[in-house]
Amino acid sequence: MKLKNVEDTTKTIISFIQDTFKQKGFKKAVIGLSGGLDSAVVAFLLVKSLGKDNVIGVSLPCGVQKDIDDVKKLVRVLGIRYDTLNIAPTVASFVNTIKYDGDDKVSEGNIKARVRMTILYDLSSFHNALVVGTGNKTELDLGYFTHYGDGSCAIEVIGHLYKTEVFDLAKYLEIPDSIIKKPPSAGLWEGQTDEKELGASYEEIDECLESINDTKDFTGKNMKLINSLLYRINKNKFKSELPWRIKR
Repeated sequence: MKLKNVEDTTKTIISFIQDTFKQKGFKKAVIGLSGGLDSAVVAFLLVKSLGKDNVIGVSLPCGVQKDIDDVKKLVRVLGIRYDTLNIAPTVASFVNTIKYDGDDKVSEGNIKARVRMTILYDLSSFHNALVVGTGNKTELDLGYFTHYGDGSCAIEVIGHLYKTEVFDLAKYLEIPDSIIKKPPSAGLWEGQTDEKELGASYEEIDECLESINDTKDFTGKNMKLINSLLYRINKNKFKSELPWRIKR
């Protein structure tokens, strides 16, 4: 799936960011920088929209050195304020408190995501800034994020773009090649990649999601993959909804 007009899309996003910050009464943004594609793209767009002095990047590593190197490369290009906070001791404290039976890497990964977001929100309060999300449409449609973790934010900048479209935007913005070429991953455990976990490439997934969302025409499509995606969409729908309550 190709992004049809990258230049117009970029202008639309910049206007959206500027209008949203003005309406909400904020000038500064806090963003978690993972060393991955989505956060790099959003960081670039924030600098174009708000200026480098109003963007605060935060790296929250838990042991992957390559990602830290890419974050440093990114902030050198952008010239933004940047802090690194090692969350490994905090995550270990949670894991040791809960004491899972066996190796529950998914639960530990969710803890990492929620610890990161807790810190970002605390920093946003300190800096009088908005927490900016880095989720793309593919992830948001599938519920492929941690509830109250990386799914939490005040504004979602690329939430209307499929992952494959974000790649096109990254090339247009001239994101460093090492970030563009890196296998997409949330970095929640060693060796974890999005496509391995989802069971297909983003190209295949986005093509099927477009059929599900827009055309409803599944002719020639991988029905096994489509059914798998529909299962994820239905199972995780609650993540994108406000908490239910009794209506008066």
